[in-house]
Amino acid sequence: MTDLLHVVPSFPTKSYTHLLPSLEKNLITTTDLLSLDALEIAKRAQLPLLDVRRLANHVLKELQSELGLGDVDEEESDGRREKVGRGTLRKTGRAVVERWTTISTLDEALDVALGGGIPTGYITEITGESGAGKSQFLLTLLLTAQLPPPQGLSCNTLYISTESALSTTRLSQLLTTHPHLCSLPPSSRPTLDRVLSIHTPDLESQDHILTYQVPVAIARHNIGLVVLDSVAANYRAEFSNSTSSGQHGAGAGTNPRPGLAMAKRSAELVRLGQLLRDLARTYDVAVVVANQILDRIEQKEQRVSGPSPHRMPSSPPPASEVLGLGPSLAQALSSSAAAPPSSSPSEPTSQMNRTSTPRTTLASTSAPNAYASAYVKPLTLDHQQRFFTGWGDVPILHPNTTTSTEPPSNLGPNPNLNLKTPSLGLTWTNQIACRIALLKEPFFTSNFTSTDGDGHGRDAVTMTSRRWMKVVFAPWVRGAEGRRGVEFEITGSGVRSVSSIK
Repeated sequence: MTDLLHVVPSFPTKSYTHLLPSLEKNLITTTDLLSLDALEIAKRAQLPLLDVRRLANHVLKELQSELGLGDVDEEESDGRREKVGRGTLRKTGRAVVERWTTISTLDEALDVALGGGIPTGYITEITGESGAGKSQFLLTLLLTAQLPPPQGLSCNTLYISTESALSTTRLSQLLTTHPHLCSLPPSSRPTLDRVLSIHTPDLESQDHILTYQVPVAIARHNIGLVVLDSVAANYRAEFSNSTSSGQHGAGAGTNPRPGLAMAKRSAELVRLGQLLRDLARTYDVAVVVANQILDRIEQKEQRVSGPSPHRMPSSPPPASEVLGLGPSLAQALSSSAAAPPSSSPSEPTSQMNRTSTPRTTLASTSAPNAYASAYVKPLTLDHQQRFFTGWGDVPILHPNTTTSTEPPSNLGPNPNLNLKTPSLGLTWTNQIACRIALLKEPFFTSNFTSTDGDGHGRDAVTMTSRRWMKVVFAPWVRGAEGRRGVEFEITGSGVRSVSSIK
C-alpha cells in the first residue's frame, strides 16, 4: 500500500497502521483493494476480513469525496437549489461558466478562434515546425497572463525549458514595442520579474520538478500559467537511441527488443499527462506545452491500387477493402450483398444490378486524374490522423495564389502535400485537451528588375512565409477542420492577425 498516499493524499492512515504493513508485504496496491474481493485480499494478506472491508470502504469514500462524487451539498442560487460537490469533477453549469477564465493573445481574431483565449484548468498544446511562431506565442502569453481580467489572470508565470533558455531579450522587446503593453501605465505593465524560469535537462529532473517543485512554486508565488517548452525534447533524447538500436545501421543489435522502449515511453507520457492535468485542475492554472513536429510518410500499402491515373476506373475496389475490414467481416458483407431478399427470389440479375449501382455511382463521382486511382482506407491511421494532427485536411497553396486549386480534402490526403505530424504520437494526443497547430508555407512573389539602360529586365523571385493558426481540437470551441484558421504575422511588436477566419 505504498501508493495509498499518492492516490488519496488526505487519507487518515493512523487507524489502519496494523493493516498496511501486511498489505504492502504482499504487494497489494490501492487498485487491488478497490477492485478485488475483500475475502481474497484477507486470505492473501492473512488479515481479518471485517478490517479489510472497513479499510476498502473508507478508501473508496475518501476517493469519491476528493473527486466530487461522494458527499453532495446543496447551495442556493437565485432561488434555486443546486447540488455541488467538494471535488473538481462535480460542478454545475453555472459554476463552470462563472469560473471560466482565459489568457488573451492581445489580438481579437486570434482570441475569437481560440474561444476567448487560453483557458485555465486544461492542457493546451501549441505545435508547429521551426520558425512557425511557437516561441512568440508562448512569450506573449507569459506577459499577458500578468494583466488583470479579462485579458489576463493577474498572476505570475512559470517557464520550464527543456532546450534553450528563456529569451529575456525578446520579452523586453515586446514590453517596449507591443501597442497594448506600451499603452498601459507603468504600475499595470507586466515585468520580467514576474516570470519565473527553470531548466530541465533530462527526464529525471523534469519529473522531479513537476512532481515536487512546481506545486510549491504555484502556491508560494501565485502562478497562473505554466509553460513547458518543449515537451518532446527530453523524450527524444532519452528514447531515440533505444528505439533506433533495433533497426539496421549503426548500433543495430544493441537492443534486441526496441518495442520495450516504446512501451516505456508511452507509460512515461501517460504519467506526464496525469501530472500536468492534476496541476491544471487542482490549482486552476493554464498549462501550455510546445511540441515539435515530424515529417509524415504515408505507406503505399495503405492505398488500394487502381487503374491508370489518366482515365476513370471502371469499378472501385470492394467496400471491405476500402474500409479496411477484416476477412470475417468482409465475407459477411459480401454474402449479405450477394444474397437476394426473400421478397424477390426470382430476380437475382436485377438485384445484382441494384447492388452494383452504388459502386458505379461512386466511380462516376470520384475525383479526376490521379485522385481517381487512390482509394484511402478510412479506418487506417494515415486517414484518421488528419482529424487530430492539424495537417492533411487542407491542401497547400500554390505560388502567387490566395486560394487552392487542389481537389477537396474529403477525397483523401494529397500525396503532394508537405504533411507533418506532432511528436510523441497518439499516446500524447490523448493526454491534452486542446491542440493548436501553427502552419507555415512558402509564398513566392516576382518583381520586375531592370538590368541595363535599354530597359531590358528580368523577374526576381522572392520567397516569403505565410503563417496560419488553427485549432485542431478543443472541447470549448469548434475546430478549424477543413480550414486554415487565422493567418497571422510575426513582427517586432508581437503576433498579430492579418485576415479573418477562413
